[in-house]
Amino acid sequence: MITHLLTRIDLMMNSFSKGQKRIALYIEEHYDKAAFMTASKLGQTVGVSESTVVRFATELGYDGYPCLQKAMQEMIRNKLTSVQRIEVTSSRIGNENVLDSVLNQDIEKIRRTIEETSNEDFNRAVQEICNAERIYIFGVRSTAAIASFLAYYFELIFDNVRLINTTSATSTYEHIFRITEKDVIIGISFPRYSSMAIEAMNFARSRGAHAVALTDSMASPLVQSADSVLIARSDMASIVDSLVAPLSLINALIVATVLKKKEEVSETFRNLEQVWNREGVYTSHDREHPIAADEDEK
Repeated sequence: MITHLLTRIDLMMNSFSKGQKRIALYIEEHYDKAAFMTASKLGQTVGVSESTVVRFATELGYDGYPCLQKAMQEMIRNKLTSVQRIEVTSSRIGNENVLDSVLNQDIEKIRRTIEETSNEDFNRAVQEICNAERIYIFGVRSTAAIASFLAYYFELIFDNVRLINTTSATSTYEHIFRITEKDVIIGISFPRYSSMAIEAMNFARSRGAHAVALTDSMASPLVQSADSVLIARSDMASIVDSLVAPLSLINALIVATVLKKKEEVSETFRNLEQVWNREGVYTSHDREHPIAADEDEK
Protein backbone atom coordinates (compact mmCIF):
# COMPACT_ATOMS: atom_id res chain seq x y z
CA MET A 1 0.00 0.00 0.00
CA ILE A 2 1.28 3.49 -0.87
CA THR A 3 1.67 5.42 2.34
CA HIS A 4 3.41 8.64 1.34
CA LEU A 5 0.89 11.39 0.78
CA LEU A 6 2.65 13.16 -2.09
CA THR A 7 3.08 9.88 -3.94
CA ARG A 8 -0.65 9.21 -3.64
CA ILE A 9 -1.43 12.67 -4.96
CA ASP A 10 0.93 12.33 -7.94
CA LEU A 11 -0.52 8.96 -8.94
CA MET A 12 -4.11 10.18 -8.72
CA MET A 13 -3.74 13.75 -10.01
CA ASN A 14 -5.29 13.05 -13.43
CA SER A 15 -8.42 11.54 -11.88
CA PHE A 16 -9.16 14.50 -9.60
CA SER A 17 -11.93 16.99 -10.27
CA LYS A 18 -11.01 20.64 -10.83
CA GLY A 19 -11.64 21.46 -7.16
CA GLN A 20 -9.68 18.45 -5.93
CA LYS A 21 -6.72 19.41 -8.12
CA ARG A 22 -6.66 22.82 -6.46
CA ILE A 23 -6.49 21.14 -3.07
CA ALA A 24 -3.79 18.74 -4.28
CA LEU A 25 -1.62 21.49 -5.74
CA TYR A 26 -1.93 23.58 -2.60
CA ILE A 27 -0.90 20.63 -0.43
CA GLU A 28 2.09 19.88 -2.66
CA GLU A 29 3.32 23.46 -2.40
CA HIS A 30 2.18 24.41 1.11
CA TYR A 31 1.70 21.22 3.12
CA ASP A 32 3.49 22.88 6.06
CA LYS A 33 0.58 25.33 6.31
CA ALA A 34 -2.21 22.97 5.22
CA ALA A 35 -1.22 20.48 7.92
CA PHE A 36 -2.64 22.75 10.61
CA MET A 37 -5.76 23.94 8.82
CA THR A 38 -9.23 22.61 9.45
CA ALA A 39 -11.11 21.19 6.45
CA SER A 40 -13.15 24.38 6.37
CA LYS A 41 -10.08 26.61 6.45
CA LEU A 42 -8.31 24.61 3.73
CA GLY A 43 -11.39 24.77 1.54
CA GLN A 44 -11.70 28.51 2.07
CA THR A 45 -8.01 29.00 1.23
CA VAL A 46 -8.17 27.19 -2.11
CA GLY A 47 -11.72 28.24 -2.99
CA VAL A 48 -13.69 25.01 -2.58
CA SER A 49 -16.28 23.78 -0.10
CA GLU A 50 -15.50 21.94 3.12
CA SER A 51 -17.30 18.86 1.77
CA THR A 52 -14.98 18.85 -1.26
CA VAL A 53 -11.98 18.75 1.05
CA VAL A 54 -13.48 15.85 3.02
CA ARG A 55 -14.24 13.95 -0.22
CA PHE A 56 -10.69 14.62 -1.39
CA ALA A 57 -9.31 12.95 1.74
CA THR A 58 -11.55 9.93 1.18
CA GLU A 59 -10.56 9.78 -2.49
CA LEU A 60 -6.93 9.52 -1.43
CA GLY A 61 -7.76 6.51 0.72
CA TYR A 62 -7.84 8.16 4.14
CA ASP A 63 -10.59 7.58 6.70
CA GLY A 64 -11.68 11.19 6.70
CA TYR A 65 -9.94 14.56 6.79
CA PRO A 66 -8.26 14.12 10.24
CA CYS A 67 -6.25 11.20 8.81
CA LEU A 68 -5.16 13.29 5.83
CA GLN A 69 -4.21 16.10 8.21
CA LYS A 70 -2.17 13.67 10.30
CA ALA A 71 -0.32 12.50 7.17
CA MET A 72 0.59 16.11 6.34
CA GLN A 73 1.78 16.74 9.88
CA GLU A 74 4.00 13.65 9.81
CA MET A 75 5.66 15.03 6.65
CA ILE A 76 6.78 18.22 8.35
CA ARG A 77 7.57 17.08 11.87
CA ASN A 78 11.29 16.87 11.28
CA LYS A 79 11.61 19.59 8.63
CA LEU A 80 10.31 22.87 9.99
CA THR A 81 12.94 25.39 11.03
CA SER A 82 12.39 27.60 14.08
CA VAL A 83 11.36 30.51 11.87
CA GLN A 84 8.84 28.35 9.99
CA ARG A 85 7.44 27.14 13.32
CA ILE A 86 6.71 30.72 14.34
CA GLU A 87 4.94 31.38 11.03
CA VAL A 88 2.84 28.20 11.28
CA THR A 89 1.88 28.96 14.88
CA SER A 90 0.89 32.50 13.96
CA SER A 91 -1.49 31.29 11.26
CA ARG A 92 -2.70 28.46 13.48
CA ILE A 93 -3.68 30.55 16.50
CA GLY A 94 -4.50 33.78 14.65
CA ASN A 95 -6.60 36.07 16.82
CA GLU A 96 -7.53 33.37 19.34
CA ASN A 97 -6.72 33.66 23.03
CA VAL A 98 -3.16 32.27 23.20
CA LEU A 99 -3.54 30.86 26.72
CA ASP A 100 -6.77 29.00 25.93
CA SER A 101 -5.47 27.82 22.56
CA VAL A 102 -2.20 26.37 23.86
CA LEU A 103 -3.78 24.72 26.92
CA ASN A 104 -6.55 23.16 24.83
CA GLN A 105 -3.99 21.86 22.37
CA ASP A 106 -2.10 20.26 25.26
CA ILE A 107 -5.29 18.65 26.54
CA GLU A 108 -5.84 17.18 23.09
CA LYS A 109 -2.29 15.81 23.00
CA ILE A 110 -2.78 14.02 26.32
CA ARG A 111 -6.07 12.57 25.04
CA ARG A 112 -4.36 11.26 21.91
CA THR A 113 -1.51 9.85 24.00
CA ILE A 114 -4.00 7.83 26.04
CA GLU A 115 -5.46 6.43 22.82
CA GLU A 116 -2.18 5.65 21.08
CA THR A 117 0.25 4.44 23.75
CA SER A 118 0.53 0.66 23.94
CA ASN A 119 -0.27 -0.72 27.39
CA GLU A 120 1.67 -3.84 26.43
CA ASP A 121 4.80 -1.83 25.64
CA PHE A 122 4.34 0.31 28.75
CA ASN A 123 4.06 -2.72 31.05
CA ARG A 124 7.03 -4.43 29.36
CA ALA A 125 9.13 -1.27 29.79
CA VAL A 126 8.25 -1.09 33.50
CA GLN A 127 9.18 -4.74 33.98
CA GLU A 128 12.52 -4.35 32.20
CA ILE A 129 13.35 -1.17 34.11
CA CYS A 130 12.66 -2.81 37.46
CA ASN A 131 14.83 -5.81 36.55
CA ALA A 132 17.68 -3.87 34.94
CA GLU A 133 21.21 -3.92 36.29
CA ARG A 134 21.66 -0.34 35.08
CA ILE A 135 19.20 2.22 33.72
CA TYR A 136 20.46 4.71 31.15
CA ILE A 137 18.32 7.76 30.36
CA PHE A 138 19.15 9.78 27.25
CA GLY A 139 17.59 13.19 26.61
CA VAL A 140 19.16 16.28 25.12
CA ARG A 141 18.19 19.80 24.09
CA SER A 142 14.47 20.41 24.81
CA THR A 143 14.01 16.88 26.20
CA ALA A 144 16.88 17.29 28.67
CA ALA A 145 14.45 18.79 31.20
CA ILE A 146 12.05 15.84 31.24
CA ALA A 147 14.96 13.36 31.11
CA SER A 148 16.36 15.04 34.24
CA PHE A 149 12.92 14.90 35.88
CA LEU A 150 12.72 11.15 35.21
CA ALA A 151 16.29 10.61 36.40
CA TYR A 152 15.67 12.56 39.63
CA TYR A 153 12.84 10.28 40.71
CA PHE A 154 14.43 7.11 39.39
CA GLU A 155 17.56 7.90 41.42
CA LEU A 156 15.35 7.94 44.53
CA ILE A 157 13.86 4.58 43.56
CA PHE A 158 16.92 2.82 42.10
CA ASP A 159 20.67 3.03 42.75
CA ASN A 160 21.71 2.25 39.19
CA VAL A 161 20.62 5.26 37.11
CA ARG A 162 22.81 7.02 34.52
CA LEU A 163 21.60 10.29 32.97
CA ILE A 164 23.07 11.27 29.59
CA ASN A 165 22.29 14.78 28.42
CA THR A 166 25.16 15.61 26.08
CA THR A 167 25.10 15.94 22.30
CA SER A 168 28.80 15.06 22.12
CA ALA A 169 29.31 11.68 20.47
CA THR A 170 32.53 11.08 22.39
CA SER A 171 30.94 11.87 25.76
CA THR A 172 27.83 9.81 24.99
CA TYR A 173 29.80 6.70 24.08
CA GLU A 174 31.96 7.16 27.19
CA HIS A 175 28.75 7.02 29.22
CA ILE A 176 27.26 3.95 27.57
CA PHE A 177 30.19 1.83 26.37
CA ARG A 178 29.72 -0.59 29.31
CA ILE A 179 26.04 -1.19 28.51
CA THR A 180 25.05 -4.88 28.28
CA GLU A 181 22.03 -7.12 27.78
CA LYS A 182 21.30 -6.74 31.50
CA ASP A 183 20.67 -3.03 31.13
CA VAL A 184 17.92 -0.71 29.87
CA ILE A 185 18.25 2.51 27.92
CA ILE A 186 15.39 5.01 27.72
CA GLY A 187 15.83 7.24 24.70
CA ILE A 188 13.73 10.42 24.69
CA SER A 189 13.46 12.44 21.49
CA PHE A 190 10.81 14.46 19.68
CA PRO A 191 10.87 16.48 16.45
CA ARG A 192 13.30 17.76 15.49
CA TYR A 193 14.85 14.40 16.40
CA SER A 194 18.32 14.21 17.93
CA SER A 195 20.75 12.30 15.74
CA MET A 196 22.75 11.43 18.86
CA ALA A 197 19.67 9.87 20.48
CA ILE A 198 19.29 7.60 17.45
CA GLU A 199 22.98 6.60 17.57
CA ALA A 200 22.82 5.91 21.31
CA MET A 201 19.75 3.71 20.88
CA ASN A 202 21.37 1.81 18.01
CA PHE A 203 24.54 1.23 20.03
CA ALA A 204 22.64 0.05 23.10
CA ARG A 205 20.53 -2.31 21.00
CA SER A 206 23.68 -3.74 19.36
CA ARG A 207 24.93 -4.60 22.86
CA GLY A 208 21.71 -6.43 23.68
CA ALA A 209 20.26 -3.85 26.07
CA HIS A 210 16.49 -3.40 26.22
CA ALA A 211 15.77 -0.13 24.42
CA VAL A 212 12.75 1.97 25.36
CA ALA A 213 11.81 4.77 22.97
CA LEU A 214 9.80 7.66 24.35
CA THR A 215 8.82 9.57 21.23
CA ASP A 216 5.91 11.07 19.32
CA SER A 217 4.89 8.49 16.70
CA MET A 218 5.66 5.14 15.09
CA ALA A 219 7.30 7.12 12.27
CA SER A 220 9.99 8.37 14.66
CA PRO A 221 13.53 7.17 13.80
CA LEU A 222 13.93 5.95 17.38
CA VAL A 223 11.30 3.27 16.87
CA GLN A 224 13.40 1.05 14.62
CA SER A 225 15.92 0.50 17.42
CA ALA A 226 13.38 0.08 20.24
CA ASP A 227 12.10 -3.02 22.02
CA SER A 228 9.36 -1.02 23.75
CA VAL A 229 7.77 2.08 22.23
CA LEU A 230 5.99 4.67 24.37
CA ILE A 231 4.08 7.14 22.22
CA ALA A 232 3.45 10.57 23.72
CA ARG A 233 2.07 13.21 21.41
CA SER A 234 4.17 16.32 21.06
CA ASP A 235 3.68 19.39 18.93
CA MET A 236 4.99 22.84 18.37
CA ALA A 237 3.92 25.99 20.12
CA SER A 238 5.93 28.62 18.27
CA ILE A 239 9.61 27.61 18.72
CA VAL A 240 8.65 25.75 21.90
CA ASP A 241 8.17 21.98 21.89
CA SER A 242 5.07 21.00 23.84
CA LEU A 243 6.18 18.22 26.19
CA VAL A 244 3.09 18.10 28.40
CA ALA A 245 2.01 14.65 27.21
CA PRO A 246 5.55 13.18 27.38
CA LEU A 247 5.90 14.46 30.95
CA SER A 248 2.53 12.94 31.84
CA LEU A 249 3.68 9.60 30.43
CA ILE A 250 6.90 9.88 32.44
CA ASN A 251 4.79 10.46 35.57
CA ALA A 252 2.93 7.24 34.77
CA LEU A 253 6.25 5.43 34.33
CA ILE A 254 7.46 6.61 37.73
CA VAL A 255 4.20 5.66 39.46
CA ALA A 256 4.20 2.23 37.83
CA THR A 257 7.74 1.45 38.98
CA VAL A 258 6.95 2.63 42.51
CA LEU A 259 3.93 0.32 42.67
CA LYS A 260 6.02 -2.52 41.25
CA LYS A 261 8.62 -2.08 44.01
CA LYS A 262 6.25 -0.80 46.69
CA GLU A 263 7.82 -2.36 49.80
CA GLU A 264 11.38 -1.53 48.81
CA VAL A 265 10.52 2.04 47.79
CA SER A 266 8.48 2.61 50.97
CA GLU A 267 11.49 1.65 53.08
CA THR A 268 13.74 3.93 51.01
CA PHE A 269 11.44 6.89 51.50
CA ARG A 270 11.04 6.23 55.21
CA ASN A 271 14.82 6.54 55.51
CA LEU A 272 14.86 9.60 53.26
CA GLU A 273 12.20 11.33 55.35
CA GLN A 274 14.37 10.92 58.42
CA VAL A 275 17.33 12.47 56.61
CA TRP A 276 15.21 15.30 55.19
CA ASN A 277 13.73 16.08 58.62
CA ARG A 278 17.10 15.97 60.35
CA GLU A 279 18.76 18.21 57.77
CA GLY A 280 15.81 20.59 57.46
CA VAL A 281 15.53 20.02 53.73
CA TYR A 282 11.91 21.15 53.64
CA THR A 283 10.36 23.99 55.60
CA SER A 284 7.66 22.97 58.04
CA HIS A 285 4.22 24.58 58.25
CA ASP A 286 4.99 25.57 61.85
CA ARG A 287 8.13 27.43 60.83
CA GLU A 288 6.36 29.28 58.06
CA HIS A 289 3.26 30.20 60.12
CA PRO A 290 4.26 30.48 63.79
CA ILE A 291 1.15 32.50 64.65
CA ALA A 292 -1.14 29.84 63.26
CA ALA A 293 0.80 27.24 65.21
CA ASP A 294 0.36 29.20 68.44
CA GLU A 295 -3.37 29.51 67.87
CA ASP A 296 -3.62 25.77 67.32
CA GLU A 297 -1.96 25.17 70.69
CA LYS A 298 -4.55 27.36 72.39
